Amino acid sequence: MSYDLSRRRLVGISAAAAGLSLVPFGDKARAQAELVTWQGQAMGAVATLQIHHYERATAERLIERSVAQVRRLESIFSLYRDDSALSALNRQGMLVAPPAELVALLTECRRYSALTSGGFDPTVQPLWILYRDYFSKTDADPQGPPAPALQAALSLVGFGKVVFNADRISLPHSGMGLTLNGIAQGYATDCVVNFLRQEGIESSLVDMGEPRALGARPDGSPWRIGIADPDEPDRTDVTLDAIDQAVATSGAYGFRFDPAGRFNHLFNPQTGACAHLHRSVSVVMPTATAADALSTAFSLMAPADIAQAIRRLGQGQVRLITAAGERLEFRG
Repeated sequence: MSYDLSRRRLVGISAAAAGLSLVPFGDKARAQAELVTWQGQAMGAVATLQIHHYERATAERLIERSVAQVRRLESIFSLYRDDSALSALNRQGMLVAPPAELVALLTECRRYSALTSGGFDPTVQPLWILYRDYFSKTDADPQGPPAPALQAALSLVGFGKVVFNADRISLPHSGMGLTLNGIAQGYATDCVVNFLRQEGIESSLVDMGEPRALGARPDGSPWRIGIADPDEPDRTDVTLDAIDQAVATSGAYGFRFDPAGRFNHLFNPQTGACAHLHRSVSVVMPTATAADALSTAFSLMAPADIAQAIRRLGQGQVRLITAAGERLEFRG
């Protein structure tokens, strides 16, 4: 699972040169379109919202309402805020009358946990805390946490232990904790896409750390989404065409606890070990929620298991670079 947002540094709603439209642009309107940008912080990452529109007031209204929605979701899902619903749940072990969005997202977690045979598991937060605290010590053994400490953290992992419904969420064992950083950014992207669509938007690229294309570009061509080179994450490795699709990428390069890079932010919920099977996993799906969750889980799964899961899902595409440098592609 992913905890650090370094692989999701940018939050953006963008309609670059091709523009974002509420109604079809004529040549004059297209020429008069201007870029309206908001910059700030969301879910612990640098955030920007950018809209090209011929009516500045409309663009500003859409940005204002989008930011408000992001802030509301942040107050539910963020581990960076002590007053979020998720932080309260982890602190108390129980949440009565939880926000509907939290229950909805946990339901999605259950779905992707089942699809990946437990590979997707938001209860690995104790592993994050273990590795964070261990490697924050100046004299930390580079071999990693001792086996007893790892086993103690693992005893608190297991999404099947979490009890939740519309009335209550319960973490039955002291020390359990949830992280939604492997799915919440995708969910937030989908929420913003749904809002823009309700407002009449037919063409946009929404990026809350994992991009989702809403329709095609106004000229009918697909949006172009770049995938980072795992060896040089600031460089684009390949570019994908996207129309009404989302793309999410996970890799151990996103965050490493130790200088040698042996321990990273992607945890195996069965063993507590960190992901090393693949250098990069990219998933293309109709929703950013699905792409986000699956890119996280597939980082921990063998190629044959990934192929089986995507076939069972019956949609989407997976592109991965194995640890040996082999490039594989699977379709649902």
